[in-house]
Amino acid sequence: MKTMLRVSNVCKTFNPGTINEKIALNHVNLELEESDFVTVIGGNGAGKSTMLNAVAGVWPIDEGSIFIDETDVTGLPDYKRAYLIGRVFQDPMTGTAADMQIEENLALAARRGMKRGLSWNVKNSDRQMFREKLATLGLGLEDRMQTKVGLLSGGQRQALTLLMATLQKPKILLLDEHTAALDPKTAKLVLDLTKEIVEENHLTTMMVTHNMRDAIHIGNRLIMMDEGKVLLDVRGEEKKNLTVEDLMKKFEAASGEEFANDQALLSK
Repeated sequence: MKTMLRVSNVCKTFNPGTINEKIALNHVNLELEESDFVTVIGGNGAGKSTMLNAVAGVWPIDEGSIFIDETDVTGLPDYKRAYLIGRVFQDPMTGTAADMQIEENLALAARRGMKRGLSWNVKNSDRQMFREKLATLGLGLEDRMQTKVGLLSGGQRQALTLLMATLQKPKILLLDEHTAALDPKTAKLVLDLTKEIVEENHLTTMMVTHNMRDAIHIGNRLIMMDEGKVLLDVRGEEKKNLTVEDLMKKFEAASGEEFANDQALLSK
């Protein structure tokens, strides 16, 4: 099986040498194979989002290397590796341009990795494709393509962001607690859409979540982080049979301490 992501011995410390020094990633090693759907869970400050940001190139790492589909992206800033990555953020406002129409946002997403001019005009051929893609969301957005994105609800906007992130099939899809800011009903809708899109397109995906139940029931592999390290890596039949109680026991056995994160425990 092809390796789509390889994180090797990656370290990141924020504010080194100061009273606010924080070791965020501590020699992290991780490989994702093609079509892996990995959920990432852990307490606050465990390194979950920091790892996603390292892969996305939000800031340089201190040590180690990162390869996406055999391309060494270690020293590349985020905009130079963006053509390899689809990304959906926790804040529904982050992944779209609020003052642009739905179809204009999709047009920009469709040109990811291509040379762009000063125009984002939407071609008729693209418009038909956008309409078909939007229809699959089941939200009626295919009839509102000239609507400015800023007028959409959080759930509609997050569903659109998900579609934009996967319009040009990325080498890896990064989902950073992308349902956390939504109400439970809308979060379920977006999560169901996520599973559909990932499975249909065989996308290699890494999803950070605080929700233990979601982490267990979604994807083929679960990673638990603690203090900047990968503490547990559960997959296959072991993951299918996992319960929240099992996961907490495994954490306690591996770390020597109780798992104490209110948000995760409340959402179990």
